[in-house]
This record gives sequence, C-alpha cells and structure tokens, in this order.
Amino acid sequence: MNSETWALVEDIATRVQHAVRAGDHPAIVGLYGDRNLTLSDYDYLISWATSLAFEIRAATQAQAIATHRWVFAVPQVWFHDGDTIQACPLFTAPLQLGETETISWMSYDEGDGIGYGRVEFARRPNGDPVFEEPEYFTTPMNPLPRHSGAALHRLLAANIPDLPSALPRRP
Repeated sequence: MNSETWALVEDIATRVQHAVRAGDHPAIVGLYGDRNLTLSDYDYLISWATSLAFEIRAATQAQAIATHRWVFAVPQVWFHDGDTIQACPLFTAPLQLGETETISWMSYDEGDGIGYGRVEFARRPNGDPVFEEPEYFTTPMNPLPRHSGAALHRLLAANIPDLPSALPRRP
C-alpha cells in the first residue's frame, strides 16, 4: 500500500473514530480524484438495501470526480471463528466471547489495487472507546459479496460509461 492510500486510511478511520466517540456509527468513504470528497451514511448498517443504496451513491460520485483512490470504513462487531470473520452492526449489548468491536476498512488505489484492514477498539467501563492503530491485512482475503465497500468496487470496476443512467430507477 502506498503512502497516499495509507494517509487516506488514517483520515477516514479517524473520522469514524470521532463518530463512534459521539455515539454514532456511520459508514464513511473518502474519494480522491479530480477533487476530494468525503461521504457518510448513518443508515448504512440498518439493512442490506440501505448499505447497497449508499454504495451506489458513492460509486456515482466516485465516477463523477474520476476517483483513482478511495477508502471505505464502517464500525462493526466482528466474530472470528478461526477461518471466517462474521460482521454485524454495533449494538449496545455486552460482547460475547470471540466478538470484538472494530472499524472495518477497504481501500482501493489504481496502482496498488485493493487493501483490507481494521481498527480494533475496546471500551472502558464508562463506555468510552479506546482505539488501536489501523491494521493492514497482509494475508489474502476472500470477502463475500456483501463486504462493506464491495458493491462500490464492483460498480467502479465495471467501467460503465454513465453509471447513473445505467442504474434502474425507482418507480
């Protein structure tokens, strides 16, 4: 991962950290192209439909500014069983054995391709989050189609000339 992409990872992860400290759990994407743009969505984790809708909006904005680098981050609860990482939205119940709160991130750079990582965090007894440093995964990843940022990547990689006009319209 190049230094420009890593700087964007740190910027977007910090933005999500500030939101989590304030009690919010938005998805945030930073787009770098002809100009830089940061988008956020507080309903992202409500459902697959709201997640997809945000990633479609982000992809149309990314295409409009000729994005060549982006980072997508979202706070989640992870459960790692040794082979698979399962993720779900943050919640107020106590964590179960094997669960961790984390900010999942996915990056893309035209020269370096896709990267994945996380910012793990724990909570003090008063509920305040304490964040680790951003972590970059060096082991190969096989994300499922619903991985945060995956729809954004697929839409941009499809090279659809005019993405907004190619998308189905709501009745």
